[in-house]
Amino acid sequence: MSGKKRHGGKGDNGGKKSKQLVRAELSEELGEKNGREELRRGWESGETVQCGTVVLDSVPFQHCVIRSFIKNEEFLDGLKDELLALNFHDKSNDLYKFQQSEDLKSRKEPHISALRKVLFEDFRQWLSEVTKVELETTVDISCAQYNYTDTLLCHDDELEGRRFAFILYLVPEWTEADGGALDLYSTDEKSQPGPIVKSLIPSWNTLVFFEVSPISFHQVSEVLSEEKCRLSVSGWFHGSSLERPPRSLDPVPVRTPHLPCDHEILYEWINPDYLSVDYQAQIQEEFEDTSEILLKDFLKEDKFNAVSAALKTESIEWELLGPPNRRCYKRAKSELPDVLKSCMELLKSEPFFLLLSNLTGLKLHFLAANNEDSDEEEGSSELNARAPAQGENGDHTAQEGSERVPVCYGELRHWEHGHYTMIHDYDPERQEFALDLLWFCGCEDWEAEYGGFTSYIAKEEDEELLTVNPENNCLALVYRDKETMRFVKHINHKSVQRDAILPNHKGFWDFAFVYNE
Repeated sequence: MSGKKRHGGKGDNGGKKSKQLVRAELSEELGEKNGREELRRGWESGETVQCGTVVLDSVPFQHCVIRSFIKNEEFLDGLKDELLALNFHDKSNDLYKFQQSEDLKSRKEPHISALRKVLFEDFRQWLSEVTKVELETTVDISCAQYNYTDTLLCHDDELEGRRFAFILYLVPEWTEADGGALDLYSTDEKSQPGPIVKSLIPSWNTLVFFEVSPISFHQVSEVLSEEKCRLSVSGWFHGSSLERPPRSLDPVPVRTPHLPCDHEILYEWINPDYLSVDYQAQIQEEFEDTSEILLKDFLKEDKFNAVSAALKTESIEWELLGPPNRRCYKRAKSELPDVLKSCMELLKSEPFFLLLSNLTGLKLHFLAANNEDSDEEEGSSELNARAPAQGENGDHTAQEGSERVPVCYGELRHWEHGHYTMIHDYDPERQEFALDLLWFCGCEDWEAEYGGFTSYIAKEEDEELLTVNPENNCLALVYRDKETMRFVKHINHKSVQRDAILPNHKGFWDFAFVYNE
């Protein structure tokens, strides 16, 4: 239903007359010359300045909060009605989950058109005067709805041409307990985000803008209200971008060859079904067709129970990994309880490397069959691309004479509410072929709607190639090429209800390993 039809009252002569009657005006305080000059000086000096309903601050980066942004309240009611009548599309990937409208630049509804005019003309001029930045006439603008468990994780908004970001809130009465705050992050000496130092709670008819820069890291925290909708109009004003320092790189993980070990370790730990030569051949055939497989009940029941008990009852030291624009989860550090240490050693052992070779057809052990003929295919964006020819994998792989030595690295991870990983351009794993291994524990009653699943996607694509859901005592094997990326989806507030009924733990655990031929 169009805005013209909805808001045309009795006696209107069609949509044109209705459109002419709709006009948006900025708050009178934005028109005061003295206030503009004081704000300009504050912006230039980086000082905190308040002029009536306008508050400008430079901590942790330059931003401004303008309350009562639009003068006439009746206009906002009509604008909200028009926005809610738009078609919204679900948006979900590693970075966000929310609903977004189509581009508002071409919408003809009278209130949306009037808002666009006041933003693109009056406010753009005011913003340029205060910041002394010449702004282009191009402005990006759209509408977003954040409902229960929706979020936008830590990012800096930087994209060529973006100079200022803005958000106009059209929310009901909102409190900190509702979530959905605009969180601003501090940054370290490498321009990487650290702790959240400021949270701006949405409020009706409030506009926030900030300068897009190498340190403008922010997020929309998860919406925790099941009844309220966080409705906003947002976008970017364009101008010359600020200079960016070199990006901080993740260190390349330390990879090691297998640990020498007697083959009896497999019979001690692993379900005998998976040690059958015939069954291994069957699994390998399936894996070579799909490049992924899920092996249920992988460990013997007594070993699985022992690992589960240790994770739930033993004292384990965990470290929270960041930075938040790339990851947020806990990793076990220092000495592990004996049974967990033994499990890690199993996954690093020489017999296990050979078992993986037999299950996948990859050459992870010198006794494995040589599959170089099939390995020479070029990488693609599909999961079923095969491994590279010898020597293509980069300098990080251990060498022994002219032969490449298979290597691995792994970690024990704890996942709970608020945890995630994200895809980023400078991930060292993005440039390699690898076999991923995930083995899960503590996943009883875990639902896919909580998040925490691992998604594989093709480079530059949002469509999922594969999703691996956490499942107790399941071993997931996934072979990925240079065009395949992965992330762990943000674990949302719905998981808290499940955690409340479990006596011994929150979230779940996984042993995560990467093997290279």
